[in-house]
Amino acid sequence: MKTNAQMGIIANVLVGIVGSWLGFWVAGLLGLTGGGTIIRFAIAIGGAVLLIFILRALGIFKKA
Repeated sequence: MKTNAQMGIIANVLVGIVGSWLGFWVAGLLGLTGGGTIIRFAIAIGGAVLLIFILRALGIFKKA
């Protein structure tokens, strides 16, 4: 989402971890539990993207 230059490695790791948690939480609310490794990976990536989108909306990250 073109925010890599604005974030250091610590922020990247934190966004990945918290985003993964967010993705699994949202997937659980939608009833998308279980699945294989690829599904879990896609949920984690989707959660990280959602978190970056939320952080952009709050003005923490700006578009590059």
